[in-house]
Amino acid sequence: MAIVEYSKARKLAQKAYRQDMEARRNPYLQVLDEILPLWEVKGETDLGLVEIPLSRVVGTKSAGRTRAFADNFMPLLPEDSEFAEKWSLLYRAQIGEGIREPVVACEFMNYYYIIEGNKRVSVMKFSGAVSLPGYVTRIIPAPGDSPELKIYYEYMDFYEVSRINTIYFSREGSFGRLCHLLGKEPSEPWTEDERRAFSAAFLRFTKAYQEKGGKKLSITPGDGFLLYLGVYGWDGMLEKSVRELREEVALLWPDLENLASDGEVRLVTQPEEEEGTLLKKWMGQASDSDAFLGRLIPSVRPKVTVGFVHYGTIYTSGWTYAHDLGRLYLEDIMPEQVTTRVYDGMSSSEDSLAAIEQAVSDGCQVIFTTSARFLNASIRACIRYPSVKILNCSLNTYSGHLRTYYGRLYEAKFLVGMLAGILSDKGRIGYIADFPFLGSTASINAFALGVQMVCPEAKVFLAWSCEKAGNPQKRLMEAGVDLISGADMLAPSHSPRPYGLYRPAGESGVNLASSIWHWGKFYQRILQTVMNGNWNRTAPGISGDSINYWWGISSGLIDVIVSQSVPARSVQLMEMVKNQIVNGSFQIFSGDIRDQQGKLRTPGGAPLSPPQIVRMNWLASNVEGHLPGPEELNEEAAQMSAAQEIFPEKGGDL
Repeated sequence: MAIVEYSKARKLAQKAYRQDMEARRNPYLQVLDEILPLWEVKGETDLGLVEIPLSRVVGTKSAGRTRAFADNFMPLLPEDSEFAEKWSLLYRAQIGEGIREPVVACEFMNYYYIIEGNKRVSVMKFSGAVSLPGYVTRIIPAPGDSPELKIYYEYMDFYEVSRINTIYFSREGSFGRLCHLLGKEPSEPWTEDERRAFSAAFLRFTKAYQEKGGKKLSITPGDGFLLYLGVYGWDGMLEKSVRELREEVALLWPDLENLASDGEVRLVTQPEEEEGTLLKKWMGQASDSDAFLGRLIPSVRPKVTVGFVHYGTIYTSGWTYAHDLGRLYLEDIMPEQVTTRVYDGMSSSEDSLAAIEQAVSDGCQVIFTTSARFLNASIRACIRYPSVKILNCSLNTYSGHLRTYYGRLYEAKFLVGMLAGILSDKGRIGYIADFPFLGSTASINAFALGVQMVCPEAKVFLAWSCEKAGNPQKRLMEAGVDLISGADMLAPSHSPRPYGLYRPAGESGVNLASSIWHWGKFYQRILQTVMNGNWNRTAPGISGDSINYWWGISSGLIDVIVSQSVPARSVQLMEMVKNQIVNGSFQIFSGDIRDQQGKLRTPGGAPLSPPQIVRMNWLASNVEGHLPGPEELNEEAAQMSAAQEIFPEKGGDL
């Protein structure tokens, strides 16, 4: 029987060999001794006896018998060879008592290369085993700037506290995000029970993932598991049946496929143009007769119930206050077509999911979740309620279920930066940023470039309101700034706290200018798209369902308000540049733009693409400050940043 099984294993080897030859790949096992000369090695460490995941065993330490195996570790030599006889004896031992003798191996970049025990690995892989014991020596590469080295160093830190070697990722920051989703600190040691529970859960997920076709995706099972945990959570993972797990993976499959395509998001940068009175009305161009006819001929469509799920309330959050103004605008402009419901006071992903479920129960056909904190809850709700249209106010998610929306705030920040450069007496201007999430770096840099355009020698001093250090205004005042750009919109309050660009004066300040949001205009256009039956119609030039509405000043979503105390000629200059941004004749991120290290970020002066702007991970040359790491953030900011997988690299990059 063992010879029969050897023949089956050999056929698997021959198939892999043919496929590799057709693809012009090396058809044999990888050889570590041939790989190491290409790397700078820092040293070695003895890991002792560990359970080696067979999925990570890819080759041998030295050339030796490497050509006896195809690259899947299946045997290539004939059935009448001595090699085949020894392989068959090992197979009988595995079927009878199980192979217990450890192999000897090297680990390099989280791949394992066998020194002694190649046939044991072959038999165990053929038998469908998940792992085998082995004495392992880790060969440590020298640190470097490449993503693969950074990921590996993150893995070594993770392994040090967890002793988990079964999971690996293809994206930086994933090990830290995994710990966050599991409710553990990155440096917190794992207990034996935690290791067993995690290993069992990941193995169950991996089986369901691969059954669905995960091997065909260009991501690791770990990448998929991280996405799964972000949507479904860790609690109750081990209590789920195999059927439940398969159903959840199947529902999440569009998101996994989008993640495998590098998380590509189609950025819709302009509202769709539609013919007729409605567009003119949206743009403020409807005639009196248009409005009269609209009142004379009532709408025959049933009202759409729209839910708004908010973080905090209009009294505790300026962000929520701005969105609620948009909701009120919607009720005012579409009273015969729309009914709105508010679900506020939410503070966590769990709260928001419960609020979304209540909104669905209340009959809401469209739901806007107005905080990036609610991104994962929104994805989960989209999967659960496919007939309800749910949109989350965040930027650039790869979800195949959920649409997101945000504004090109950096356009307004550039204009406010111009005014700051004109009005500053010292050329020392402060900027208080809120959270290090997607798009925030573009706003900081656009403000700095606006300052630089009118005052080339001026400096922008960056502080963060979300840092543990606290009191960013005090730190900026100590740095000698005479103007500060702070929060754009504040909730109603008796506090004299200033907003936008202001000249500080004691506990308050003199307001000069501010970026503003007109969320109502966005909500109106999206709802009109829904009511016109165009929701599922692909936008011009856009393919796929992973859509982010990323509108700017030209759409009316973003604008700037200016105090009467600002000189009229300065406002006139700002308006001229604003018109150039609107008509596309001026691109903010173009020309000679350099970062803090002097590196040219716009080769040839070409404008940055929308994805480059969204994922900007550097600060402009005239910015003094840095992008904070997770250890510098308060708890709320760390959670919000982790939800969008945004953390800076060492050296100030995002």
